[in-house]
Amino acid sequence: MNMTPLVLASGNPGKIREFTTLLQPIGIELIPQSHWSVPEAEETGLTFVENAILKARNAAAHTGMPALADDSGIEVDALNGQPGIYSARYAGPDADDTDNNEKLLEALAGVPRPQRTARFRCVMAFLAHAEDPSPILAEGTWEGLIATKPSGHGGFGYDPIFILPQYGRTSADVPEQVKNRRSHRAQALNAMVAQLTRRMARG
Repeated sequence: MNMTPLVLASGNPGKIREFTTLLQPIGIELIPQSHWSVPEAEETGLTFVENAILKARNAAAHTGMPALADDSGIEVDALNGQPGIYSARYAGPDADDTDNNEKLLEALAGVPRPQRTARFRCVMAFLAHAEDPSPILAEGTWEGLIATKPSGHGGFGYDPIFILPQYGRTSADVPEQVKNRRSHRAQALNAMVAQLTRRMARG
């Protein structure tokens, strides 16, 4: 099989492994943008869609190749959808996962369980080239609740405080194979793979 190279606008090893698993069987060779020392795109968009497109366009512009990017975060209903696109820097530009989790728990102090609904959201964008006017978009969401304290040692980000009611535990506590099948990122990636498969079949 002749492989089609595609640049991933991320250097995250976990994402690279996860994306490669689904893209390789349809003939796509995924190469992280770090291979070309591509600078990080400035995420100036006001939505996940805008930021995903910005990142993909930046990678395509610096490499001259088709590019795939994702933007994701957590939306809390009691906070009107925040932190949303600011999830990674919710507690400040130099915040780590623990800082962000602590700030979110503080913001929800006293909020009863039924009102702690939230979701992880992921939007992916594929651009055939840097000037592509019609990006392919795919989206996935994972519904849950915000816990009152962290639990679990797996995952990253908000996983330790994101309860999955159907499992009765946080997403940091569920097996990796469950996350790879059910998560917001897995849903978005599967939807993207379906669209890319149809596109490649049309030639």
